[in-house]
Amino acid sequence: MLALMEHDLNYKLVLIIYDLLTKAHISVSIEKLIAYQREFHALKERLRVAEHRTLQRSSELNTILEQFRRAIAETNNSKDALINFSDETQKLLKELANRKPLQVPNIYHHLPHLLSNEGSLHPAVQVGLGRTGVTMVMGIPTVKRKVKSYLSETLRSLIDKLSAEEKLDCVIIVYVGEVSPCSYSPSVGTTIKVFSTELTAYYPDLTNLKETFGDSKERVRWRTKQNLDYSFLMMYAVSKGVYYVQLEDDIVAKPNYFATMKNFALQLSSEDWMILEFSQLGFIGKMFQAPDLNLIVEFIFMFYKEKPIDWLLDHILWVKVCNPEKDAKHCERQKSSLRIRFRPSLFQHVGLHSSLAGKIQKLTDKDFLKPLLHKMHINPPAEVSTSMKVYQGHTLEKTYLGEDFFWAITPSVGDYVLFKFDRPVSIERFLFRSGNQEHPGDKIENTTVEILPVSEAGLQAKDKYKRTEDRFYRVGQFEKGVAEGAVDPSLNPVVALRLSVLKDSAVWAILSEEAIILRYYYSYDDL
Repeated sequence: MLALMEHDLNYKLVLIIYDLLTKAHISVSIEKLIAYQREFHALKERLRVAEHRTLQRSSELNTILEQFRRAIAETNNSKDALINFSDETQKLLKELANRKPLQVPNIYHHLPHLLSNEGSLHPAVQVGLGRTGVTMVMGIPTVKRKVKSYLSETLRSLIDKLSAEEKLDCVIIVYVGEVSPCSYSPSVGTTIKVFSTELTAYYPDLTNLKETFGDSKERVRWRTKQNLDYSFLMMYAVSKGVYYVQLEDDIVAKPNYFATMKNFALQLSSEDWMILEFSQLGFIGKMFQAPDLNLIVEFIFMFYKEKPIDWLLDHILWVKVCNPEKDAKHCERQKSSLRIRFRPSLFQHVGLHSSLAGKIQKLTDKDFLKPLLHKMHINPPAEVSTSMKVYQGHTLEKTYLGEDFFWAITPSVGDYVLFKFDRPVSIERFLFRSGNQEHPGDKIENTTVEILPVSEAGLQAKDKYKRTEDRFYRVGQFEKGVAEGAVDPSLNPVVALRLSVLKDSAVWAILSEEAIILRYYYSYDDL
């Protein structure tokens, strides 16, 4: 009997040691995997920067070639102009000068008046160090306001909140879009007077614009010039950094704003985004990737007289991802994958007196001082629905997009939250967190997480999970207000995920975090 017990204890000891070693190995493997993921994202970001710089060099080479063409054109009547070059160089220069490319549309098709002045696309006065290669470029357009200027306060707020290292990793560009010599400070006014020809050369005739959308002639002129100012800033900034952030001249920034924006952008380096929004107001705090600026500028030039800048940006997103055969809700879901909102806001609008003469604007960003009551994640496009009664506009749609938390009144048995994906997905893991800082007791309990596979044919793990009557498989449940876990790869791909309430709740329910982490998307052709 003693021998048997000893043997049994040894066996259990071996099992315990094996279990500990296995867990340690898994822990080390997970740490290595996380390290590899970080290295991969860092490498991807370096490749993005390298690609951007390659585009810059390509643009510079094209500029040099254009200068060669002009030089050849100017010396066509001189027989001795090229005698100092070798025969091979002369042949190359003549080929470059005489090449007949297709007539590709460019800025001069949309702004033909620029052809009348060679310096129309060069800053009349340029003060700065010409720095390039930074992570972030911030652009601020400014004009004289009749009542009060907020520019100094804006610059002080931005600069004072930068560390020494951050100052080396960013460029702040101030664009003075003035053409009248008496409308700014004496020093700037004198400069404007000296360079009046160059300053006015960029703008087309703004006196006979068509009045649209009920706007007055002065407002149409103001918004049209504003579009051109934004475009000039973007063209100037495109070669200076990886990201471009559009700001205004009447804002204040939150502490640590630079690191927050940079880290958020790097976290999304694997996502196909076009705009990151760090403020909900107008064109404040909008971040773009530098390679996208050329597309945006071209689009603005095509329609700069037609609509305000924020409308034009929305149209770009519509053109890129919206299907005319789908409804508006589907379009908004698709656009949300390109335009991602960060909360709480990092910039607050403080200007009471607009640059449009006589306009008072009491605009403030309500998210600027709010505590963070929810956490945003980039989730796959999906149609979301719930049987629960929503409280005060805290909808499930807003939560899924990372805009708000979901708040429902006392869930009952049988209630559900459903995410029906626009196309099949392979889910790696999920996380749902309930309650928040202001209402920590509004947690979800007695609720399961269920997924709906595309097909049950060949499912190897289906016996491991409880199957509902409508073919969903239970893969997790809420414990202490949180549901998180991994999805067995054999259950993928899936077309829907559902939270199902199994028991009446005595409290209200808040979903403050929803994360559905994917391995990859499927197309129906792959299935």
